[in-house]
Amino acid sequence: MRERDAYANLVLPSILRRYRLKDRDAALATELGYGTLRAAGQLDAVIEACADRPLHRIEGPLVDAMRLGTYQLLRMRVPEHAAVATSVDIVRGLAGSRSSGFVNAILRKVAETAAAKGAEEWLAELAPDEKEDPIGHASFVHAHPKWIGQAFADALGSHEELPAALAADDARPAVHLLARPGEITAEELALVTGGTEAPYSPYGVHLEPGSGEVGELDAIREGVATVQDEGSQLVALAVSRAELVGEDTGRWLDLCAGPGGKAVLLGALVGLDGGTLDAVEQTEHRADLVRKSTDGLPVTVHHADGREAPLPDGAFDRVLVDAPCTGLGALRRRPEARWRRKPEDVSALAKLQRELLLAALRHVRVGGVVGYVTCSPHLSETVGVVGGIVRRKDLGVTVERLDARGYLPGVPELGPGPHVQLWPHRHGTDAMFLTLLRRTA
Repeated sequence: MRERDAYANLVLPSILRRYRLKDRDAALATELGYGTLRAAGQLDAVIEACADRPLHRIEGPLVDAMRLGTYQLLRMRVPEHAAVATSVDIVRGLAGSRSSGFVNAILRKVAETAAAKGAEEWLAELAPDEKEDPIGHASFVHAHPKWIGQAFADALGSHEELPAALAADDARPAVHLLARPGEITAEELALVTGGTEAPYSPYGVHLEPGSGEVGELDAIREGVATVQDEGSQLVALAVSRAELVGEDTGRWLDLCAGPGGKAVLLGALVGLDGGTLDAVEQTEHRADLVRKSTDGLPVTVHHADGREAPLPDGAFDRVLVDAPCTGLGALRRRPEARWRRKPEDVSALAKLQRELLLAALRHVRVGGVVGYVTCSPHLSETVGVVGGIVRRKDLGVTVERLDARGYLPGVPELGPGPHVQLWPHRHGTDAMFLTLLRRTA
């Protein structure tokens, strides 16, 4: 994954199939792969503390092996001899005895220091001082770059809740399923999968981490269920529930539909009442994924830029803008993303987000509702985008904000409103953001 710059959630399933790993072996491989990628920056600091040279002067395959070994030593209950021996064997096969000796020495030092000081105490010692830099300290201890920790703290309003937020974001998440409305109920899906019904979404089911290859579930293969975080379900449901002025004619729009999860839910819901969903996706491959996932639903997929979609203005009752974003709210499901994303990514995405929201406001009819959603709590991608649009006087349309909290019944700790920010540590979901805007003229 390092060499190919690939994404773990796309690569790992094929690796498990290639080597025919199942059950406990697959669960162990997944924990090793995802966990090591998730903690990479923290592991690098530990390795550097035990090495005689900076990490950039060590060959990539050796770094990979030491990360795997260090992760086992610090974060898993793998015996020291097993964690060290397997890592050294990997290096010996790749680079020979001299390199394996170097790796053996580093990992032995990691093991000895962790045993002497305690793993948690050692990590706290390597972190910035907690009193002088509480955000930097919490970020390091819970394996996040500091700029992401700062973004979380800004969205939370203080750093007091930050350790809990980062700890939840660093934990291996449960698998969330969507029971496709009209096809299967959440109760039925929970029974056939061995899961439990979600606490907030009436269509959600949770599976425990390590429940096996989800794609092999009969409900997934038969198309009556799909993998979707409960937070994504909740924000899409809120858009479908938001109060309109005038009749809901059943013409809905998903302006940024790829890869299709929310289009499945919205398409199924509007289809129950005889309506239709238009789904727009700029990338051809992702547009094909939307077509595949919404097969059998009243969904028309358009391969187009959402900012210039070939669709009429003022024609839709409900428009979802699930805008491309940094994905900081789903880092627990994308283990390598926290170390790939950079602070400078935010400004370009915020510009795109504003343009997509403006397009959505053109397409929605007077009295209709636009739901602006991001899988990121970064203020520049959330309230910053919405506030900048609402304050403008030159749009040609006027809008009012709805209190989104009222459309997520039973969900606690939603803050003062009118927008909603979900959190892993509060709600067990990805950190989804939602604003609802109703066009008034």
